[in-house]
Amino acid sequence: MIIVVGIGADGMAGLAATSRDELQRASVIYGSKRQLDLLDDTVAAPRRQWPSPMLPALQTLRDRHTDDVHVVASGDPLLHGIGGTLIRLYGPDHVRVLPHVSSVTLACARMGWNAQETEVISLVTAPPHTAVRRGGQAIVLSKSRLTPHELAALLTAHGRGDSAMTILENLGGPTELRRDGTARQWAEAPPNVDDLNVIALRYLPDDRLSPLPDDAFAHDGQITKHGIRAVTLAALAPRPGERLWDVGAGSGSISVEWCLSWAGCTAVAFERDERRRHNIGLNAAAFGADIDVRCDAPDGFDGLDSPSAIFIGGGLTQPGLLDACLEHLPTRGRLVVNAVTAESESALAQSHSRLGGQLRRFQHYHGEPLGGFTGWRPQMPVTQWVMTK
Repeated sequence: MIIVVGIGADGMAGLAATSRDELQRASVIYGSKRQLDLLDDTVAAPRRQWPSPMLPALQTLRDRHTDDVHVVASGDPLLHGIGGTLIRLYGPDHVRVLPHVSSVTLACARMGWNAQETEVISLVTAPPHTAVRRGGQAIVLSKSRLTPHELAALLTAHGRGDSAMTILENLGGPTELRRDGTARQWAEAPPNVDDLNVIALRYLPDDRLSPLPDDAFAHDGQITKHGIRAVTLAALAPRPGERLWDVGAGSGSISVEWCLSWAGCTAVAFERDERRRHNIGLNAAAFGADIDVRCDAPDGFDGLDSPSAIFIGGGLTQPGLLDACLEHLPTRGRLVVNAVTAESESALAQSHSRLGGQLRRFQHYHGEPLGGFTGWRPQMPVTQWVMTK
């Protein structure tokens, strides 16, 4: 059995009796240097620091020991912690977790926030831009002392400099420290911060919208427009933790909306035009979206994790593109294709006849001034093919 014991910045003094007893009976204890240093002399077991990279050591942990193996981890090991990794590797029947109060719980308590109303974002392994939001509140788990300044600079660059940003250091420990400010202040005057810190953020201004207006994106006109984007996302039907391949991504608006739909959603955007790839990167950073921006499709398909869904917004008439997308789409994966040209519509009609699915056409009209009255101006009709493999 692997026993994972959560420990706080207050060390052994803050542990429940059950957790303390487990550590005192251990035959070997693994953890980071900081966590192992929190143990006192009542814990006699040998202490082994995790190597880097850590995953290979986790994969062979039980092979190296016949007795129980003990692991110390920060706070709640199942909140963006090692506990979840060990359970994935060995199963819940072989891992026992004794949680401590998490840094997220402590941070919410210090801020007076309800935990159920607060998003939790980890930047321990994710890039800082994935913590950018357009409203709401979040507790952000920092990678290091540099994280607060990096995130503050990004928020300020994307029009969120007024966001209320509190840095909480060494939560629960004797040197706990709280510092309040705005993202703009922390961007202009980087604070000297301890490596053990979390960030409490209230994003301002709060302008959360779904779907997003077209002018919220950096684009050159090559963008799936607001109304069509809404029906396209409905057809793609994202679910938590799923991955999208966005082929002929243009501005990346579909990828952004996909990533914002549920926790853990990611996208790979394929766009051959360099300027548009730049815009996709700007939009991903502005909305905190986890988007991997790549060049040509289908050449860039090989070696990637399989998608849950594929959207083709451009390049449908490219020889071999549709077949390559179908080949890489897993069973039960969803394919959505939008077409606006006669040639693309013809390809969709043939594919629908061959493979089934749903074929739909959307025509949107906008009211515009016509003399002293209002007339209807049509947008280009969009033909959409949706199928599940």
